[in-house]
Amino acid sequence: MLVLITYDVSTVTGAGQRRLRKVSKVCQNYGQRVQNSVFECIVDAAQFASLKFELADIIDEQADSLRFYQLGKNYKTKVEHIGVKESIDLEGPLLF
Repeated sequence: MLVLITYDVSTVTGAGQRRLRKVSKVCQNYGQRVQNSVFECIVDAAQFASLKFELADIIDEQADSLRFYQLGKNYKTKVEHIGVKESIDLEGPLLF
């Protein structure tokens, strides 16, 4: 399923800046960055549970925010893109 993850981490302190980097790295392990604080991740149910647990363990719930949008398996009809930085096919082969 495709999950869209958005986050807002308070960076007014050094600890907040470290949390922001950690959240970004965890999200990069599961998907592709499509905006500064937005990731698209193709995951199964177990991976999604693990991802949520990892992120919830990092953030400060009093200062930060996480949002998860579950777009399901038929996400291709639900995502429209206009402008630069065309997204890659998340299910296609990885070419480096």
